[in-house]
Amino acid sequence: MMKTTVEIPDALFRKAKATAAERGVPLKDFLTEAVREHLQRGVVDSSRNQPSPPPWISAFGGLRALHKETKKINRILQQEFEQIEEDEWR
Repeated sequence: MMKTTVEIPDALFRKAKATAAERGVPLKDFLTEAVREHLQRGVVDSSRNQPSPPPWISAFGGLRALHKETKKINRILQQEFEQIEEDEWR
């Protein structure tokens, strides 16, 4: 085992410590597992210096483009229902 010092934001430290306590594990074990999981998620994309997305994102993340279409459909529906409500009052 290697002993080291790291600096993390206070709020993140408190949340990690509280979560470790809730799970009944020492903070060092919790942090070790968190780093291990992060490293296993994928290779870092050096152009963005960000981890590669998890494999499932290619299946579900591909639906992200539908968000704009869904908003457009909802807007049209809202306009139609407003028209129906106006017609009922006439």
